[in-house]
Amino acid sequence: MVRLAISVEGPTEERFIQKVLLPHLRDREIYAQPLLLGRNGGDVYLPRVKKDLNNLARSFDKVTTLYDFYGFRGKDAAESKETLEQKIMNCVAAPLRDRIIPYVQMYEFEGLLFSSPEAIENTIQQSGLKDWANGVLQECEGDPEKINDSPQTAPSKRLLKKTNYLKTVHGPDIAKEIGLDILRKKCTGFGDWLSQVEALQK
Repeated sequence: MVRLAISVEGPTEERFIQKVLLPHLRDREIYAQPLLLGRNGGDVYLPRVKKDLNNLARSFDKVTTLYDFYGFRGKDAAESKETLEQKIMNCVAAPLRDRIIPYVQMYEFEGLLFSSPEAIENTIQQSGLKDWANGVLQECEGDPEKINDSPQTAPSKRLLKKTNYLKTVHGPDIAKEIGLDILRKKCTGFGDWLSQVEALQK
């Protein structure tokens, strides 16, 4: 049995983990608990991450993160997913680092939802969304994790502009309809992270 803490950005990610990841990991004897960053979520930047992860690493067997690249404050202009994850790792005390799996979602959680335009339309129940979401994917080479990170083009901004998307309600429900098999196939960054987490119990 592995006790895993997942530090998350907000209630959307928290509910996604509860609805989709927890049952999957429980079958592998990995008992995961999503925990809002700083207890309230939001405002993701390294000093807050440092405090949380160092505390969690002393209470759990393993600790991972689910933060959006888009909303991570204090990034350098040339920051990448890899450099940001390394900074997260480096902010943890050296003796605890073997317990940490840093993960940053490109560009944000809502990108995952574009893995299935059908699921977006079915869940939000607004006609035409399947074709619209397919068009967004075509702009980004068919890769949901390449949907841009700006106030105009980030995945959540597109959904909010086009639909009656409710983050904490629709987001996890769409992800559940899609299922982990498709999510990890369409979103390789997410898939690699999930494989790392699954490998904790062998």
